[in-house]
Amino acid sequence: MERYQFGNTGIKATKIGLGLAALGRPGYINLGHKDDLKEDYDVQHMKKHTHQMLDLAYTLGIRYFDAARSYGRAEYFLSDWLAGKKDVAVGSKWGYTYTADWKVKAAKHEIKEHSLEVLNRQWPESTGLLGDHLGIYHIHSASLQSGVLDNQSVLDRLWELKEEGMVIGLSLSGEHQSDTLEQAMRISTGGQHLFLSVQVTWNVLERSTTTVLQKARQAGIGIIVKEALANGRLTARNNDPIFTPQLQLFQKLAQKHNVGMDAIAIAFVLYQPWVNIVLSGAAAEDQLRSNVQALQVALDREDIDALDQLVESPGDYWRTRSRLEWN
Repeated sequence: MERYQFGNTGIKATKIGLGLAALGRPGYINLGHKDDLKEDYDVQHMKKHTHQMLDLAYTLGIRYFDAARSYGRAEYFLSDWLAGKKDVAVGSKWGYTYTADWKVKAAKHEIKEHSLEVLNRQWPESTGLLGDHLGIYHIHSASLQSGVLDNQSVLDRLWELKEEGMVIGLSLSGEHQSDTLEQAMRISTGGQHLFLSVQVTWNVLERSTTTVLQKARQAGIGIIVKEALANGRLTARNNDPIFTPQLQLFQKLAQKHNVGMDAIAIAFVLYQPWVNIVLSGAAAEDQLRSNVQALQVALDREDIDALDQLVESPGDYWRTRSRLEWN
């Protein structure tokens, strides 16, 4: 898998990366997550399983890996595996604290706080585990509501980290991703943007950020797409009868290209010229192998026109996502 320049940074990464949101903790909102982990949540077992997934990803050519402080033990699992690897890029995030205590069901799985105190606590935690492999540091789910983009003490600290050589970015979530990214792109000094990476939810169903992402790419910001499979909604695991017509279309396209439905969904994201990296959220080896087949899919105009009919309003999309259960 060829590596490409990631925006206006010195980082080179592959078109597909592996995210550890579903590997670093027992509970997540992906449909069927408990089946992927076979409901075996022993820490050492999950560490071994994560290493097997990382080994497979590396064998398949993946060279970008994504974690966060709130992904349970994701950074810890990744840390042990990274030893001796010189050709990989790693991104992580600060701003959420993991609070599920290694349980699938918890009152709060993570608590969001975009304060200087949290940044100063989590930065050494991440660098202590990931060391020089850490190349991109994102604000986790930045939003206008959290006030992080107006918090000058936080911004000043991020500028310091940038001056030390770290690529600073932000991840986005929710209906107002575009508004948040627009504000983030206005934070600059001397013609230099603070943020040179953005991780965004974008898929066949949720495309509300397309215009601002095109602008971001033109400005040299590297773009990472997460949740390309809409947390499993764009797979056969989606048994919502209301979604049956959409799944039938995916099945038809999958049969046409002789791949899984997941590969069609990822191929559609890769078709967008402004995308740098699409994250696989796979938690099982067969899923990862299937996801990577997206690189071999050449969608034609008829395919694109059909998929263009499936877009949902941001309100509908995010309301549906909010109802997904941790499992």
